[in-house]
Amino acid sequence: MEQQEITTPGPVLDQKGAIAPGYSRRAVRTYRRAEIRAPFYRIKEWDFYQASDGEKCIQFTYGHASYAGQVGVMLFDFQKGERIADISRLLALPFGRLHLPESAEEDSDVRYEKNGMLLRFKTQGDTRYLSFVTQDFEAELTLMRKNPNSIVVNVPFAESPTAFYYNQKINCMSACGYAKYKDKTYYFGEDAFGLLDWGRGVWPFHNEWYWSNGTGLLGDKLFGFNLGMGFGDTRAATENCLFYAGGFSKLGRVHFLLDKTDYMRPWLLRDEEGRLDLTLKPSYDRTTRTKALWVNNCCHQMFGRFYGTAVWEDGTVLHIDGLPAFAEHAVNNW
Repeated sequence: MEQQEITTPGPVLDQKGAIAPGYSRRAVRTYRRAEIRAPFYRIKEWDFYQASDGEKCIQFTYGHASYAGQVGVMLFDFQKGERIADISRLLALPFGRLHLPESAEEDSDVRYEKNGMLLRFKTQGDTRYLSFVTQDFEAELTLMRKNPNSIVVNVPFAESPTAFYYNQKINCMSACGYAKYKDKTYYFGEDAFGLLDWGRGVWPFHNEWYWSNGTGLLGDKLFGFNLGMGFGDTRAATENCLFYAGGFSKLGRVHFLLDKTDYMRPWLLRDEEGRLDLTLKPSYDRTTRTKALWVNNCCHQMFGRFYGTAVWEDGTVLHIDGLPAFAEHAVNNW
């Protein structure tokens, strides 16, 4: 599969509001909300952060589908299969009022503070400060980027020339801090890693996707992967890639093989070039369902451990043996 790597600066969208498809390792192109030519009520933007270690995970969500938004945090133990805290607030008709940044890499300070709830995402260089405070819950985490590469995709949709997905996922961040809920404190330390899923775009009303992401140590070297399918027209570029020892290796199409009648059964992730052979053995189904106004979304995010092999572009075989990570299946009407 021939993929188009974007290396020259320029706008994400042209004068007609169409996206030039491809991928990059950093945010080469410039996103401007004002350049979108689709109806304002179709715009979707989100910042999603996650920090996890071998047993627990915390997730921060702030975003909108124009006519419905969400701000929240979730803390759970995926080894025991226990949800510890799930605090979320739906935001009716937020449209552009969340003031989400137009770059995932430039310094920014995102804040939501209302009715006893505070969420803050502050970016300074390669460091990100995350905080969330409300009744009975508080969290403070620091994420530090350890690999200069990320995966950025510029993806069109066949349904409309002005529909697009501009997304950056940053793996391989160290994570440290704590979350406190009802007088019990949960610490994230040297075995915890962070993830940013930064999305901007105009999506069709109905969409179905698969996504998997993980970071951990292989020996003394930091390894990560990002895998997905269903995110629009990926003929020019997929979001599939490997991160290892500060480097980046691109993959083509990846297939997710699973039993949708029993998500707890093993998932098989395979690419079309024979470079990826991973099996997820789930321990926890972090199911989320959202129904508000016209939004009707359901996602099974399966946490567990990955086993198998991934082949670097120079032929080096990387052996994955029990790496804690997730894979998900989402069906969205939004």
